[in-house]
Order: sequence, then C-alpha cells, then structure tokens
Amino acid sequence: MTDTLRHAPGTFCWVDLAATDPEAAKGFYTAVFGWTAMDLPTDLGPPYTTFVQDTQGVCGAYPLGPRQGGHPYWQSYVCVADLDATVARAQSLGAQVQMPAMDVMEEGRLAVIQDPTEAHLGLWQPRRHQGAALWNAPGAPSWNELQTRDPRAAAAFYQGLFGWTFKTFQGFMDGAYKIFVLDGREVGGMLAIGEDWGPVAPSWTIYFGVPDCDAAVAKAEWLGGKLLAPAMEVKGVGRFAHLQDAQGAVFAVIARPRP
Repeated sequence: MTDTLRHAPGTFCWVDLAATDPEAAKGFYTAVFGWTAMDLPTDLGPPYTTFVQDTQGVCGAYPLGPRQGGHPYWQSYVCVADLDATVARAQSLGAQVQMPAMDVMEEGRLAVIQDPTEAHLGLWQPRRHQGAALWNAPGAPSWNELQTRDPRAAAAFYQGLFGWTFKTFQGFMDGAYKIFVLDGREVGGMLAIGEDWGPVAPSWTIYFGVPDCDAAVAKAEWLGGKLLAPAMEVKGVGRFAHLQDAQGAVFAVIARPRP
C-alpha cells in the first residue's frame, strides 16, 4: 500500500467510520465502493481497518466503543502541524475537547473537538501516516460539508482555527451554500440545517467519489442502506446523494462531471 499524498495543514486528510459491527461494515463498503479491507494491529486491542482503493489507503474503520455511545458515524480529520497548539486554540475559540490529544503508535497524533455549533471534528498531526493517499477521485473521499444551525458562528470559529475564509457558491440554493477556502483552495462546504430537516445533529458529512451516483445508490440500498433524499445534480459539480449505511452511519456519494 502506498502513502505518497501529503496534505497541507488546515486541509482535510482522513476520514474513518466508528461501526457497531465492523465486519458487516466491511462487507457493505467493499461492495459499494470496490474497496479492499485490510485489518492492521493496534496497541488498543481491536484491529484498525484500512480501506484500500487501487493499492492506496483512502479511509478507515474501527469498532464503536462503549464510551462513544450512539449510532455509527463517519468522522473527518483536518491535518495540523501542532496538535496541542491547535487544541488549545480551538478551546480558546469556544470548542469542547471530546478526545484529548493522544499518540497513535508511530502513525501520528489525534484529538477530537466539538465546535461551538456542536459539530464534531477530528484533528490529525501526521507522523508515519500522512492520511488518505488518494483524494477527490472515484473510491476516495472527495468533499467535506458542515451542516450547522449557526453558519455565522461556524465561519468565525473555523477562520480563527485554520484561517479559512468563505465564499458564496453562486447559482445554487439561492446563495445559501458556502465554501471554505484556504490559500485559494476550496477545502469544504457549509450548509445551514433547515427547519424542515427535523432533529438533525450538526455534523461534517463526507462525500465519496463514485463513477455513477445512481448505481452506487442502488447498490447501497440493495445492501440494506437507505437513501435520505433523492439524488440531485448541480452543473459543474456533479450528481450526488446522501445515504445511511445498513448500521445508520450517514455519508454521501458524488459522481463528478466527465471532462
């Protein structure tokens, strides 16, 4: 497995799944995306699963611990140069620490915070493990989107933490969709949770690239997943859909426009 892609500090670098049934999750996602699952030993007991696309590690999975509670979920990680300084900065900006900074063997250091709008986010300081070796491609993480009840507070927090600015995505949702930008690079999106969404918790949603959105949706549904909203297409962006896997973890798929 190769690991050559380097992620700049302040950009998303990795995603992983906390699953109540890791074996079932491996069966679901390898079937939907064509991944290979590789179990790697850890010093925490249960193995950590790396999902591999074309020999390249793209994301991971691990058993949902009893202290984590709730249903399975996908989590996004932003690359940082100094984890302790970033956690301290996040706290000064109003974030709560959900998982204190810790070493992950020789791979790197991680922490999990909850931003002031209650969305959870992982922070990753790489050592041996740089993050996903493939990004924004079929079979790999392709976009990260914050769904929040307070876009203004979220924008202020992430600008203070990572230096992200934001711009309006013109021609979509009447300007309600915002894009986070770092050094001229689009790093993620932001959308206000609508009143008609019901009791949806603020979160970062992960979009995985697929060659065919509708085929991926059909496969996921056949395997016990659930389509949360009809697939839609945005010119210049692609066709995408939001789903729940068979255990309830939310994710999205996106087929980018063909050249």
